[in-house]
Amino acid sequence: MAHSSKHAESQPETSNRSPSGKDQGTLIIIGGHEDKEGRRDILKEVAQHVQGRGLIIATVASHKPEGYFESYQQGFDGLEVGELTELYVNERPEASDQDRLKVFENAGGIFFSGGDQLRITSQIGATPLEARIQQLFQAGGVVAGTSAGASVMCETMLIKGSSEESYRVGDLQMGPGLGLIRGVIIDQHFAERGRIGRLLGAVAQNPRVLGIGIDEDTAIVVNDRHFKVIGSGAVYVADGAEISFSNSSEARTNEALSLHDVRLHVLSAGEEFDLETRRPSASHLKKA
Repeated sequence: MAHSSKHAESQPETSNRSPSGKDQGTLIIIGGHEDKEGRRDILKEVAQHVQGRGLIIATVASHKPEGYFESYQQGFDGLEVGELTELYVNERPEASDQDRLKVFENAGGIFFSGGDQLRITSQIGATPLEARIQQLFQAGGVVAGTSAGASVMCETMLIKGSSEESYRVGDLQMGPGLGLIRGVIIDQHFAERGRIGRLLGAVAQNPRVLGIGIDEDTAIVVNDRHFKVIGSGAVYVADGAEISFSNSSEARTNEALSLHDVRLHVLSAGEEFDLETRRPSASHLKKA
């Protein structure tokens, strides 16, 4: 499936190289339900990084993609992006289709819409299409994703787990993601669906990773192991490096999680975080 539309008169460049000249691109990881009609802060951020080149709208996560592409046509209307092209894979062999691969030739970025993150990995994982995404990113392009498209960015992605209640041992399903960002696990629709419990459950299973929960209409913009927060909500970072006790390995299935000395950061728009030091970036904190 391929639809396209023009949003800028200028012709996009023919190289996959980003105008910024960076060796690695930008990730824009969105908690879902980003504003498409008002201030459009997150879509403007995507457009800024695309820099007038083409943008692929990947609707792969949805079993019924009708309407997704049209909503982003409207959302990006008037912003400085080049041609918008829809990319959908109905069956896995289509991820090797040359016509689908050609959409990357003039693209400055790809935007994954919401749906089911497992559908993304099962349809495009280890295919020429995934290789093109990785090439685009390594060449300095932008990879954005909302909701399911956010969770799939990680090496290990959160697939299922109960919301709006304390985490129960065993109530979590995780699997391999696209691996565009390492050392973190991401959850979305965070405050709106009460997902703090399942994020802590994921961190308890592997305290090496940082758990990042992103509210709706909120995003992190990741460059060089560092991110800034944009949008109207908050971003929660759960750090389990100093956990002194966890019952996650000994407890019976469905027993409530016990976790001591986990560190939690809550960041709002304009604040930044260093993924290497696992700390907010002091030089960018808001003035009191």
